[in-house]
Amino acid sequence: MTIFLGADHGGYALKEIIKTALTAWGYAWEDEGNTVLDPSDDYPLYALAVAKKVARDLQNGKNAKGILVCRTAAGMAIVANKVKGIRAAAPHDIQSAILSREHNDANILVLAGDFLGEKEALEMLKAWLTSECTGEERHIRRLEQIRRFERHSVEVIPGIGMP
Repeated sequence: MTIFLGADHGGYALKEIIKTALTAWGYAWEDEGNTVLDPSDDYPLYALAVAKKVARDLQNGKNAKGILVCRTAAGMAIVANKVKGIRAAAPHDIQSAILSREHNDANILVLAGDFLGEKEALEMLKAWLTSECTGEERHIRRLEQIRRFERHSVEVIPGIGMP
């Protein structure tokens, strides 16, 4: 499995720490940028680069994951989730990181560089990487609904999916 990494200036320092941890844990990783600290860089570029690589590998039957880091985790999660097949999650603690894998089969973890300390971020990352989707029927059903939404343009139509 390859883990694709991306960060803007708000997540650059944490991304560098993550690279060291991933290597120590025995994971293969690829840095999609930014590879230098640039205070004027734009997070959408790195989020899209990582999301496209993860989606490509998954479509080719490979096991791939992504890690994105920006200031709040919101912007990068929004961008990554625009790519078909991507389920990017921005958990706020270890338990929500685990559940994003177990229930939602998240394939990209987005971390908030401004709100997570190094220790907490690495604990979340380790928990996320070692968790798997439970495969429970209710979660599989919901993931299929998401895949169906991705195949078609989603419009707001009163009454759709409502009891």
